[in-house]
Amino acid sequence: MSTQKNDDTILETAKVGVGQPPLYKVLLLNDDYTPMEFVIVVLQQFFRMDREQATRIMLKVHHEGRGICGVFPKDIAATKVEQVLAFARQQNHPLQCVMEEN
Repeated sequence: MSTQKNDDTILETAKVGVGQPPLYKVLLLNDDYTPMEFVIVVLQQFFRMDREQATRIMLKVHHEGRGICGVFPKDIAATKVEQVLAFARQQNHPLQCVMEEN
């Protein structure tokens, strides 16, 4: 901390720490209608996964009901969710994508 003297008043400079923003998990949810191949395409296109990694996540979604696509700051996570939902609707698939705090 630094101090300055100004007309018999001591001013102290407070340190303001900027922490890391909270992170959010983006998840895909299983349904009985969206084709597995479409889920793989979504993971490759929106989360930059290779085919092998996308297949592993797709199978996790299929068997466990949900799978993590990635962890991002809030704004990025929200954008990814909206992009996936819009793409799924455009292709007439009911795929659900959500985010939750990490």
